[in-house]
Amino acid sequence: MMRQMKLLLLCLFWGGVTVSAAETDSDTPTPSADETAVRAAIDSYKTAFDKGDAKAVAAHWTSTGEFVTPGGETLTGHDALEKSFTEYFKATPNVKIELDSVGIQFISPGVAIEEGVARVVAPEQEPDVTEYTAVHVKTPAGWKLDSVKETKVIVPQTHYEQLKSLEWMIGTWVDTSDDSTIETVCRWTKNKNFITRSFKVHIEDRVEMEGTQVIGWDPDKQTIRSWLFDSEGGFGVGMWTQKENQWTIRTLQVLANGEKASGINIITKVDDNTFKFRSLGREVDGVLLPGVEEITVVRQP
Repeated sequence: MMRQMKLLLLCLFWGGVTVSAAETDSDTPTPSADETAVRAAIDSYKTAFDKGDAKAVAAHWTSTGEFVTPGGETLTGHDALEKSFTEYFKATPNVKIELDSVGIQFISPGVAIEEGVARVVAPEQEPDVTEYTAVHVKTPAGWKLDSVKETKVIVPQTHYEQLKSLEWMIGTWVDTSDDSTIETVCRWTKNKNFITRSFKVHIEDRVEMEGTQVIGWDPDKQTIRSWLFDSEGGFGVGMWTQKENQWTIRTLQVLANGEKASGINIITKVDDNTFKFRSLGREVDGVLLPGVEEITVVRQP
């Protein structure tokens, strides 16, 4: 009975019920014959493109099919398509195409919409990425493209190159003393434009203080900056400079009671799982405070 209870608790913990392989397979619908045929036509197009066969690529369209290029040009019919692809393959030899996130939706028995992301890869060049929508129609000769429209994917600007020297910080870190524990979690934001650092100060069994720091690249000052907000109502900014494996952060802060504070924090990376921290030159409204002696912070597994 006890063993059965433990198994029941485990099932509840991991999601409620267990399923057999047969049940899992039955949840995935079997593609229809038409969907299988459309996907075969897509694979055939990719094969022709990767071979640089312009005539075979153009043959995947209907006789009046249209292709709107990422630049906005409209090509209509086999002759125009074959001519354009011939010139393209001649100018860009050994080019390949990769299709991602391909979705197919049938809007009638003879018409299917394909949407996805195309990545064109040429030797020694950055990949050319576009989003596309293709209309497939069923003809006596099989499924053909009647319309394809590609649009350039706008790649968001990122400051990752300026921040990647701090990538080792990503993860969870812990500093434990006799009476307190400080837990810090560092994460990338979307597009790796900022690192967020959230921290909690635990004293005995309670959270005494917590806060969030945002670290990013200042393109105006050409330096790394940070912004800090704590649960007591204080906030501050920091200017970062790096020398080899050491970062010096000059901070200015407004405390919850309106007093102004400043200081210099020094972070020294020991290895990917350890860094040292110390703080000096600390002042509050012009009153010099004792520095924080060097402490060692380790990564949490």
